[in-house]
Amino acid sequence: MDRIVRATAADAQIRVFCAYTKDMVEEARQRHNTSPVCSAALGRLLTAGSMMGSMLKGEKDILTLRINSNGPIDGITVTADSKGYVKGFVGNPNVILPANSIGKLDVAGAIGVGFLDVIKDMGLKEPYVGQTALQTSEIAEDITYYFAASEQVASSVGLGVLMNKDNTVKQAGGFIIQLMPFASDEVISRLEKNLSNINSVTSMLDEGIGPEEMAGVLCEGFNVNITDTIPVGFKCNCSKERVSKALISIGKEELSKMAREEDSINLHCDFCNTDYTFEKKELEALLEYAK
Repeated sequence: MDRIVRATAADAQIRVFCAYTKDMVEEARQRHNTSPVCSAALGRLLTAGSMMGSMLKGEKDILTLRINSNGPIDGITVTADSKGYVKGFVGNPNVILPANSIGKLDVAGAIGVGFLDVIKDMGLKEPYVGQTALQTSEIAEDITYYFAASEQVASSVGLGVLMNKDNTVKQAGGFIIQLMPFASDEVISRLEKNLSNINSVTSMLDEGIGPEEMAGVLCEGFNVNITDTIPVGFKCNCSKERVSKALISIGKEELSKMAREEDSINLHCDFCNTDYTFEKKELEALLEYAK
């Protein structure tokens, strides 16, 4: 089951988020028919978004992670709610690149140079927007840098997507581990040592280490307190009813023009790759609700 495990360690000097997201990333792959390198890139950002979404305090708070870059993937957008459910897409899902210098999927090459935007809509007049330059375009390091530069939180982020030979998702997950401002030098030193001993997220998952055990590996030598486990997944809130409301909102004049000139119209949701078709009769029926 896809899930996020939230924990504290070292008497709350450390907070930990560990995620298992295989089904989430596989659903995104199927919906968008992404190439392996695009599945890896989107999967990493979906996993990060899910964990960062679960950090939001308000029930209706929304987080958006957006990578604007010059690589062939043509950017990535992910949106998460406060329960850790996510949706997302890449600009170009068909990118094929040779493996990088260590024989891995070349996510950095697909993304290229650019910026990471973190947008938090917390119901205020204006959303919070943080922007940082991409450091490595491998995503985990870029989010680590965002936390340090924009939120002044010392963090370490690990993200991984492992693909099968048939291009389905074999493993996916990640972690975000953060030091509280009052963390002692001893705790910091031990945590840095633990992190240096970790090979990769995907190797841990492939060895059968789930998010609960991952928290223990990251925080070896500390007392770990798992505070909760929450189910997560890929979830888009679009529907024909919501799209109907959007059509009504364009106004009677514009909607009437559509109904006169078109036999049908097709509207597309980028996040879940779903098409909604409205026939002439349906457009005419919506007219009575438009102003």
